Amino acid sequence: MSLTQDVKFVDVIPEDVIPEDIIFPPSDLESNEPPLESDLHRDQIDLLIRLLRWYWQQRHNFYVSGNVTIYYSPQQRKSEDFRGPDFFVVLNTENKPRKSWVVWEENGQYPNIIIELLSDSTAQTDRKLKKQIYQDIFRTPEYFWFDPQSQEFKGFELLRGTYQELQPNDQGWLWSEQLELYLGIYEQKLRFFTRDGELIPTPEEAAIVQQQKAEQQQQKAEQQQQRAEEAEALLARYRERFGEFSD
Repeated sequence: MSLTQDVKFVDVIPEDVIPEDIIFPPSDLESNEPPLESDLHRDQIDLLIRLLRWYWQQRHNFYVSGNVTIYYSPQQRKSEDFRGPDFFVVLNTENKPRKSWVVWEENGQYPNIIIELLSDSTAQTDRKLKKQIYQDIFRTPEYFWFDPQSQEFKGFELLRGTYQELQPNDQGWLWSEQLELYLGIYEQKLRFFTRDGELIPTPEEAAIVQQQKAEQQQQKAEQQQQRAEEAEALLARYRERFGEFSD
């Protein structure tokens, strides 16, 4: 986002001398999120972000991020009303890097889908307070939580203003209408699946699949070449023994 002409003025004034009730002008607010609980949590967030960016690489109308602050104060104050979902997606917006998501600078848009990763220190807040905020203030259509350690996984859909729990399919996956993808656990990680049940690969997994296909095609070509050479050799032996074929 472009900075306003007032930013230099704000930068030179120490934070501790600015009254809390001052309404800040539009600015590129920094994210203000605490460290993640564990490597499992960080890796899971990174995985979800990389998967969706890879799968939607031809799209330019979405924003996906994680552990980034969402500022939503009605008074446009950065000192109040902010949350930092572990993973969230906003649809129908510009796909560009941001330091944070500032609702009043984003046409009032809130995330379409949020995923929180449970931990011992955050589980109660994620299940109660954040769920209430995402339902009543954000009005986020879909909310999921996943515990990387216990593998607890639940999802909710906003219906008539209230979150209703989503029911899993036979594989235990939950359908996201917002993403038009399933979310499900694969090898102890939360992953995305297509409507047809295909796993959305990481770039590395996609490269391995392509390499395997290339190797299979090469092997098939070599087998065909070998069969052709064997047939030619057999024909040569026939001609040597019996001569050319007669009309």
